[in-house]
Amino acid sequence: MSGDTEFTPETARAAARHDRLGDWVAEFLCSPGSDNAVLAHELTDRLGWWLGPVEVPIDDLHRLAGPPGAPVLQELDDDEWRDDVDDLSRRIEAGHEPPPVIASYRSGRLVLEDGNHRVEAVRRACAGQAWVVIGFESPEERDGYLARSESERR
Repeated sequence: MSGDTEFTPETARAAARHDRLGDWVAEFLCSPGSDNAVLAHELTDRLGWWLGPVEVPIDDLHRLAGPPGAPVLQELDDDEWRDDVDDLSRRIEAGHEPPPVIASYRSGRLVLEDGNHRVEAVRRACAGQAWVVIGFESPEERDGYLARSESERR
C-alpha cells in the first residue's frame, strides 16, 4: 500500500476484518507523506490490540499540538500549520474522507499519535468527527473502551 487513496477508512475496515489493522497502521505510517517508520515501530511494539476505524468526536481526541483555541496540549501559531490544512479542509467539505488518524488509549483518554493536520482540517471543515484507528496495550483496555463507548451511546 502507498499513497493517500489506498489508506482510507474502507481499507482500514478491510484490514480490521482480516485482523491486520496493526499492519495497516505500520504500512500507513511508513508510506510517503507520513514517512514515520520510527512511530510505526514504536506503536506496533507497544500496542498489540487495535480497533477501528471508528468515528470519534474531535473534541474527544487529546491532541499533542494545534492552533490557539483548539483542545490541544500545546498551542501553535496559526502560521505553523501547513497550507495543505486549508486545502484538505476544503476537500473534506466537498466529501473527501482522509485516512483515519491514529490514536492510543492511555489512562482512559484517546491520545492522537498521528493526524494533527487531518484533525485540524476536519475541525476547520466543521465536520466535528474523524475516523480513528485506536491502539490498546491489552485486550482488557480495548474491551473496557468498547463497553464505555456503548454505554455513552445509550
